[in-house]
Amino acid sequence: MFHFDRLYLLVFLPVVLIVYSLFKPKYRKYVLLAASYFLFYSISKKLIIYILLSTLSIHHLGIWLENIELKKTKALESVDKEEKKIIKEKYQKEKKRVLLFGVLLHIGLLLVLKYSPFFATNINSLLHLLNIRYTICVPKFVLPIGISFYTLMAVSYIVDVYRGKINAENNIVKLALFLSFFPYLIEGPIVKYDECSDTLFEGKKLDYKNVTFGAQRIAYGVMKKIVVADRLNLLIKMVFSNYSEFSGTVAFLAAICYTIQLYMEFSGTMDVAIGSAEMFGIKLPENFRAPFFSKTISEFWQRWHITLGRWFKDYIYYPLSLSKPLKKVMNFGRKHLGNYYGPLLSGTVALLAVWFSNGLWHGAAWKYIFFGLYHFTLILLNNLFEPLKRNICAKLKINRQSKLYRIVQIIIVFNLVVIGEMFFRADTLNDGFRMLGLILTDFNFKNIIDGTFLTLGLDLCDFAITLITLVIVFIISLMREKDISIREIVAKKPIVVRWLIYYVFIMFILIFGAYGANYVPIGPIYAEF
Repeated sequence: MFHFDRLYLLVFLPVVLIVYSLFKPKYRKYVLLAASYFLFYSISKKLIIYILLSTLSIHHLGIWLENIELKKTKALESVDKEEKKIIKEKYQKEKKRVLLFGVLLHIGLLLVLKYSPFFATNINSLLHLLNIRYTICVPKFVLPIGISFYTLMAVSYIVDVYRGKINAENNIVKLALFLSFFPYLIEGPIVKYDECSDTLFEGKKLDYKNVTFGAQRIAYGVMKKIVVADRLNLLIKMVFSNYSEFSGTVAFLAAICYTIQLYMEFSGTMDVAIGSAEMFGIKLPENFRAPFFSKTISEFWQRWHITLGRWFKDYIYYPLSLSKPLKKVMNFGRKHLGNYYGPLLSGTVALLAVWFSNGLWHGAAWKYIFFGLYHFTLILLNNLFEPLKRNICAKLKINRQSKLYRIVQIIIVFNLVVIGEMFFRADTLNDGFRMLGLILTDFNFKNIIDGTFLTLGLDLCDFAITLITLVIVFIISLMREKDISIREIVAKKPIVVRWLIYYVFIMFILIFGAYGANYVPIGPIYAEF
């Protein structure tokens, strides 16, 4: 994948920028669409048919929904109050049927392509346990790149048109570009139509600030990936593949390394995506906001993969929470459990649906479902015991706003996240439990003291480079938390100082990047999902 990254950064993106600048603004969206389809085809070949069909379907469904709304408006022009109610109900039911068809079409296709082998395998296992001599054929499908991402974007478009939040887009070229724009094609972020339409189709002229700021963001992401994520891959692969040969301490440190790797790779890829779009004057939503500063698991998921969490909240959690059955549950809960635990009762049902879906979205395996339910359980327990924690802290006169209390919270959350990511990375769910067993029963520092940890593919120099890079990322993240833009600060420096900083940063990446025969560059991890 490194070769692809190199081609993307040194050939593909510069060529697209040059060609884009040669066209008039009204034609530039066609350049971006052609570049996006070229990239998609170069990776997935004939599987490009899936995103083409998805584009055609949401184009038609959006117009269909809007036409129903127009018919309703016309039908309401000259009728009395009682008839208006009947007409509204009639057209609302029609819109719901169209929406249901559109959602089932896209989610159904994703389920068939991505999850039918998983379901078939588990049904066969169940039939075997029941001594039923029947075997379901396990299908095998080749998935197009990014299908989990653009499917959610397609569904969000249809639902937002249905809700009247956006107008249906008549121009199919714009919809095609919305679904396939190359910076977020592989790993996101998951973009809503109304948050990118203002800049995506405008065809802005390339300007110095956008290009340089975009290039800086890309370089920052590349540093995260090739200096840290690729470097840690050797150790992570060795320990996770042979965890039984090590102590629980080594297993836990490998889990920490994987958590760091996942963050550096995924957030680094987001930096490249957002920076690439920024070069064209296109603004994409942020997908990470210093997640390891989180004081609760809920806060962590408000800072990690932000656009995925937002999608689940807007299109699963809220619709379920506001549904009639759960409103009845909430009213029942308020009556019998009070104003805190009553809404929590109905909210828990919606939360369970969100986290089951979140786990399954990441992959067709029990370890991913467990990963989702693990975080659901942590969030639920925190919600259940929040009043108790508040009362205990009040009685013991513990200041929950103090720095020490917050630091303790951050450390606890980090460790809980690491355990979750260990299951996420383990080859199977059973392997995850075995590694957890090692951590709980054989946690000692013997393998650290005797130097075992330095025989797993990385030496002291590698750890030093990793630590220095993490410190750089920490400082930049801390500045962002305080709304301080390091790019703006650098931009105001004299040109000599500014370019010296650029030069040092580029040389740091080139010199300390993980290269050579021993390093196997990791591909985009989230592209697999």
